[in-house]
Amino acid sequence: METRVRIPDAEYAERIRKAAERTRQKGFDVLLVNSNEADFANVRYFSGFWPLFEIAGVAISPAGDAALLVGPESGAFAADVSKIGKIFQMIEYRESADPAYPELKVSNFRDVFKSLGIQGDRLKIGVGGYLITSIALIEALKASFPKAEIVRADDVMVELRSIKSENELACLREADRIVEIAMRDVMKVMRPGMTELQLVGYAQKAVYENGAEYEGLPMYIFAEEATRRAISRPSYRVIKKGDIVQLNLSARVDGYSPSVGWPVSMGKLEGEKKQVVDFGLEAHRWTHRQLRAGVKASQVARDYIELFKKNGHRDHYVYGPCHGLGMIEVEPPWMETISDYPLAPNMTFQVDTFVATSRFGVRWETGIVITPDGCAPLSEPLGKIYEID
Repeated sequence: METRVRIPDAEYAERIRKAAERTRQKGFDVLLVNSNEADFANVRYFSGFWPLFEIAGVAISPAGDAALLVGPESGAFAADVSKIGKIFQMIEYRESADPAYPELKVSNFRDVFKSLGIQGDRLKIGVGGYLITSIALIEALKASFPKAEIVRADDVMVELRSIKSENELACLREADRIVEIAMRDVMKVMRPGMTELQLVGYAQKAVYENGAEYEGLPMYIFAEEATRRAISRPSYRVIKKGDIVQLNLSARVDGYSPSVGWPVSMGKLEGEKKQVVDFGLEAHRWTHRQLRAGVKASQVARDYIELFKKNGHRDHYVYGPCHGLGMIEVEPPWMETISDYPLAPNMTFQVDTFVATSRFGVRWETGIVITPDGCAPLSEPLGKIYEID
């Protein structure tokens, strides 16, 4: 009997049913969602298929029929893993090296939509994953249906994916359990003289050994001046005594990708570094205390900025306080000053507290699930500020 934490097949079918209902409500003749290797979530959400090199799509009719659309080389892979039986290979979903595949017989969007019972030429096509839908895909839609209206439908996917099921929460908790093992393993071996990349290697070993299918994001460990970057990559930089070292590690379980982040000091914290780290941890804990069902996301974001101002850190604010969490470690909805939506039970977020000075930065990051009267951590509660002699 399989004990692996995963999304059951019946839940995939239910997701397609709900998407079809929203497709009818929006007046779409078809919903088309697209994904690539970096942002695979929309396609995997419905099909279980995760594209590699190529891109992929899922088309859903108002009646609840669905098809998986893949590139010319992904047919066998898709057939082995897809929860959707109808699979079409299309040249528009090829990899960016732009092979022509002149001998391969491929399908077009008219073939796909016909298989779903979608008829006519003046279609209203809702497109999810709009920002990663390529010009080639839009041109192919227009070539098959020159009279169609193509509209952005990302709101449908945000609505479907924002409230997590118990199975989704189980995947997130299992992934966080694995990440915490990796955090402890890295902390055991950290010392001056090691490179950032060496430490990432220990983290990768731990997540795969303990059950992850992949890293939840490109894991980063970097030190001192690199920590002031909101986005970065680890390097061959040698860690020195006195450095601030930022750990942000992640694991993916059946597509769900939380991360955990905290700063580590290679020596006793003093002066400005101690003050910034102390503030960052308190701001992170403050955010946890604000989160509960019914609270407006925009209010939390405004109050978070005020917290920075009142404590003399306005110039150290970059973003925050939270972003959505699920299949992608950073996914909608964001929690910003213009985010005029109420928090609801079973929404999941990364509480992401980043404080950046001109010389270094610190980030505390943990996953939570919204509850009626607060929020519950998906991982172990944050502990002390870590200092390694």
